[in-house]
Amino acid sequence: MKLVLAIIHDEDAFHIMDLLNAKGFSVTKLASTGGFLRAGMTTLICGVNEDRIPELVEVIKKKCKSRKQITSVNAMNVNANENFAPYPVEVTVGGATIFILNVEEFMKV
Repeated sequence: MKLVLAIIHDEDAFHIMDLLNAKGFSVTKLASTGGFLRAGMTTLICGVNEDRIPELVEVIKKKCKSRKQITSVNAMNVNANENFAPYPVEVTVGGATIFILNVEEFMKV
């Protein structure tokens, strides 16, 4: 058995969960926050038999597309006495980061 942790953009979360549930995967959703943009993210947790890993990963790959977004970034190296204004920066958001971990033991009580 494997434990899959998939970190995805909030906008993709419910659609992915619906698709995975329809294919028989049990999914737990955790709210999380990205470190760079401090944006809303979702961490999905799935316990999966090893032979179904490719199917799960394929669903996530197909539905979690990265996209460009304009965001404001404040100047980082500015003294407190100086004036500064945020400036727009194009960043890539979305996609998925997937971790697949070995599970030594599984119990459902």
